[in-house]
Amino acid sequence: VQLQASGGGLVQAGGSLRLSCAASGRTFTSYNMGWFRQAPGKEREFVAAISWRASTVYSDSVKGRFAISRDNAKDTVYLQMNSMKPEDTAVYYCAVGGRPLQFGTRLSFYDYWGQGTLVTVSS
Repeated sequence: VQLQASGGGLVQAGGSLRLSCAASGRTFTSYNMGWFRQAPGKEREFVAAISWRASTVYSDSVKGRFAISRDNAKDTVYLQMNSMKPEDTAVYYCAVGGRPLQFGTRLSFYDYWGQGTLVTVSS
């Protein structure tokens, strides 16, 4: 199983970015998918997740600004980030969980992780 994240980069505060994460190695239709981030010197934290049934959950810090979606035909999950803030600066990781009933914010719910893509928001 491989997860390839892309779309990171440098953006000004108030701007937008769209992250993509393509999964390969098996069909992920029945898997939950999520995004986490890790800022320098901080622990990895939950950002957003989408279940195999397309239910979504967001951290309070990004709710209303970020949107997660998935394309099952492409085994790809997206994270649309709008109204970005300097505190959104981090390495963003996509993740996939193979237990449909374990959906949510916990790192332990996710079995496979991408390599990370750096997002930098300038003030």
